[in-house]
Amino acid sequence: MYISYVDFTQIRKITTRKAQVKMNNITYTTYKSDFLNILEERGFINQCSDLKALDKKLSEGTQSAYIGFDATAKSLHIGNLTGIMMLHWFQKCGHKPITLMGGGTSKIGDPSFKDEQRVLLDDDTINDNIKNIQATCFKQFLNYGDGDTDALMVNNNDWLDELSYLSFLRDYGRYFTINRMISFESVRQRLDRESPLTLLEFNYMVMQGYDFLELNRRYGTILQMGGSDQWGNIINGVDLGHKADKVQLFALTAPLLTTPDGRKMGKTVNGAVWLNAKMLSPYDYYQYWRNVDDIMVSTLLRRFTILDIKEIQKLEALQGAEINEAKKILAFEATKICHGESTAIKAAQTAQKVFEQGGVGSDLPSINLSKDYLENGIEVIELLIETGLCNSKGEARRLIKGGGARVNDVPISNIEQKVTLADINDDHIKISSGKKRHALVKV
Repeated sequence: MYISYVDFTQIRKITTRKAQVKMNNITYTTYKSDFLNILEERGFINQCSDLKALDKKLSEGTQSAYIGFDATAKSLHIGNLTGIMMLHWFQKCGHKPITLMGGGTSKIGDPSFKDEQRVLLDDDTINDNIKNIQATCFKQFLNYGDGDTDALMVNNNDWLDELSYLSFLRDYGRYFTINRMISFESVRQRLDRESPLTLLEFNYMVMQGYDFLELNRRYGTILQMGGSDQWGNIINGVDLGHKADKVQLFALTAPLLTTPDGRKMGKTVNGAVWLNAKMLSPYDYYQYWRNVDDIMVSTLLRRFTILDIKEIQKLEALQGAEINEAKKILAFEATKICHGESTAIKAAQTAQKVFEQGGVGSDLPSINLSKDYLENGIEVIELLIETGLCNSKGEARRLIKGGGARVNDVPISNIEQKVTLADINDDHIKISSGKKRHALVKV
């Protein structure tokens, strides 16, 4: 039986209350499917269209689920990791994950909770972004192949680009009501702020709903997952599947992770925390996890590592200064699954040299300069920008004035100070922003 949107929400609230009581008693809600049990104990479940029916379906054999990723940059970032980890556990539990690349939807851009329309990308840029994402952001987490449970990567441009606009409106437009679409939180917030919402952007949720229907027809996909901000877009696909093909599809979202100051996880003052090692060094990736707020450690260990829950519970029990040990394990495990164990070991060793032994690790971000270039000196401001420690001269000046800039661990107070050949120490110069961010100028 098809269940309405209101019923979806009520089912999830009831299930959450039951689960919470058992969690306080060191037990968890027991599902038939291993996948839902793992998601529950690791904190991935926010809303589900029908948990009971989904649990039954997942227990009947191998199923297919997907998450969509728009190709708006050359890399995904850790804001995408929740979805990737959900697909990881889905495959580990004997099911088939699909990573849907938004070659078509990236031409529009998801307007959810945005105040402005995204910059429109051309086909060449989108295709180049997809190529880079495919090469760097999934294979560490998922096993791709031709087997029943091997991951599959598809591109929604394969079907969206072939749609006839009039035919699509006639065949599927009648299943979407404006009343329903403007009731979603992502749209309502935009309208409440009186931010323009173009017809192009409004069509995004229609395209995403159609993706779900198309994947069900092609691969038998029954489940779409995503962050809680995608609930409206996902539920459109569930509705469309019921109305167009009389099939029951499922929606499952995870809570969005935010830092204690309210920012989305994955954003820093210096930009996104990319999964691509060419866009963010593994050392900086390690350091991001190493420096998270204490209150976040438990949640992040459950979400972004594959450590056994019993081991995580031991780490959660640490108090005071001992939490730093849990942070080191978090940083190592998160870096290992993304960049490999040897890279994680190297990043951890570098961090130990820099912070615990007062030395310089070889894995620090670096730039190369010739000695000739340093003969007349180069301003510290320029080096702060070139090494990526600052994004602009204004930011570099503020850092120096605030006492946060250092050269070879010596504070810099003069914004016009230059680095010269005299600052070379064992063929390098160490540049620092605060106590936790460092880079090397190799000469």
